[in-house]
Amino acid sequence: MNLKHYPTFSGTVILRVSVELNPGLTPPSVLPPGVGLVHVRGLGLNDTLHFLLCNAGAPALLVVHTNSTQSAVQVDWPVFINRSSSGSLRVEPQSSVQYSSALVFTRVWEYDDVNNTADPQQTAESSFYPPYELQNFLWTLNISANQSDLTVTLCGGEKTESFLNGSLCLQFSAFESEGRDKAWPSLRHNVNSSQLHVWLDGVTPRGNDSRFALEFQSVGESGFEGRVDVHSSIDDEYTPSIFKVSQWVSSPVNSSSVVGYNQWKPVAYRKPQPVFEDATPCKHSQLVSVNRIPQSGLVQAYFTDDPHTYGLNISFGIDKDPVFYSDSKYISWTVLVGMGEPPADSFSTLIIIIITVGLGTPLAIIIVGGVFVWIRKRMSHSSVYEPIN
Repeated sequence: MNLKHYPTFSGTVILRVSVELNPGLTPPSVLPPGVGLVHVRGLGLNDTLHFLLCNAGAPALLVVHTNSTQSAVQVDWPVFINRSSSGSLRVEPQSSVQYSSALVFTRVWEYDDVNNTADPQQTAESSFYPPYELQNFLWTLNISANQSDLTVTLCGGEKTESFLNGSLCLQFSAFESEGRDKAWPSLRHNVNSSQLHVWLDGVTPRGNDSRFALEFQSVGESGFEGRVDVHSSIDDEYTPSIFKVSQWVSSPVNSSSVVGYNQWKPVAYRKPQPVFEDATPCKHSQLVSVNRIPQSGLVQAYFTDDPHTYGLNISFGIDKDPVFYSDSKYISWTVLVGMGEPPADSFSTLIIIIITVGLGTPLAIIIVGGVFVWIRKRMSHSSVYEPIN
């Protein structure tokens, strides 16, 4: 089912973006209730960028870049649905694929932060509750597409008391041009990136001092390596008081020309429509190599040749933070997923005006004051009586 297509721009290169739900699926093949495969295709002048989002098992976003404008997604639906073997989802021609990686959300961890450290790494194992395995969640899927926005929302939970009135949601967004999302943290994006906004809403915590951490994994072809870099950022009206940006970079060991990235600012929010006071820091754990691929139908269907998997956790809160999850029953976090050169922050128009006014006003006062003093001295000097010799 083809839902929407519209032109977008990347510099001087025109892209055409289309979105399709369950490409090529026909009866008698039927997906389980609430499960879907969403394909977003960005057509460039000489290449194509494919984004595939699927919630069969653990929810995953697959990014595939090809050097062909004719590349297409092919799904062997009976095999894909039964998850009986790898290779049931391909991008053809396979020789055109230049880069592919997947981001998979695997678990939500909950722990009793009795010492108020907001640090799972320094928390006793006995303080952790059994994790929520996202591969076992029941999901609903909703797609919204218009002339300026394309979003896919997955909301899920399990049949437990904790999720009786709560849910975990992931919202995928594709963009038609460079810019920023309206909602904080307003990450800068381009047409080579997509965004995942993740939030935990209304979940009943299992303790009064509960905090949460989100586990996700990155899967790439054999020979890929990963690292996490932290860079200085700027404090502006888009993300007030945040001075860092983190990037999880994946690239072939012997090449620097093809790079995929997951980029985020270390901040989470406790309200759906946050103000400054609703922000709380978040931090990532050490990146570790995982010896098996996650339980994701999309990952298991696409990767065939001994893929490499890395994982880390994002935890929310700060040491001695008096606000726990039970106070708001909401936490959200946002990450960009893309390839190529990651978007970089720059000074906004408002910040440029503030800097100009802040530096220009004292300079103008100094100049005007200097001129005034010089004129007064000249006038004073010319009025002094000089005797006639």
